[in-house]
Amino acid sequence: MTDHSNIKEQSDELDNQAEEQETKQEQEDVQDVEQTEKEPSAEKEEKDPLTELQEKYDSLNDKYLRMYSEFENFRRRTAKEKLEVMQTAGGNIVKDLLPTLDDFDRAIAANEENNDIDNVKEGFKLIHHKLKHNLEQQGLKPMESQGDEFDTEYHEAITNIPAPSDDLKGKVVDVAEKGYFFHDKVLRYAKVIVGQ
Repeated sequence: MTDHSNIKEQSDELDNQAEEQETKQEQEDVQDVEQTEKEPSAEKEEKDPLTELQEKYDSLNDKYLRMYSEFENFRRRTAKEKLEVMQTAGGNIVKDLLPTLDDFDRAIAANEENNDIDNVKEGFKLIHHKLKHNLEQQGLKPMESQGDEFDTEYHEAITNIPAPSDDLKGKVVDVAEKGYFFHDKVLRYAKVIVGQ
């Protein structure tokens, strides 16, 4: 039994020593932290104003360079994304026009052996209607200019002629080339003949 009590006493004594050592280490750590906190303030008091200004300049210059490089990366990324969007949008429009191209190919093949001109005319009218419908779905809208007041925002005058009647003076008498809007913006100006 005495062996057990001796072992227990030795174990308790070792635990006490370990606790004392931990407490002593914690106190030393606290003193080290306090010492380090005091040292920078002592250094700050001793710093030269020129050194402080240099450090501030270096810090601001570093921030500027980082911001500039981030902006350059952003600019490059957005330019690349814009180009990709434009290419994709163009691809979508072309994809929608492919069935019309197929119709033209079929019409050409069918018209080689067809002598009925009315069927040829009807086929081309159907293809024209399909192409116009596909383009309108993409945002294309024809500009109706006949009889409207001449407006340089929408029209391009190719010539002036004497007006057939007084009410057509300064108005579009004839349209040589139709104008178009794309998503409500002028895609192509109408080439018109204006009455004087």
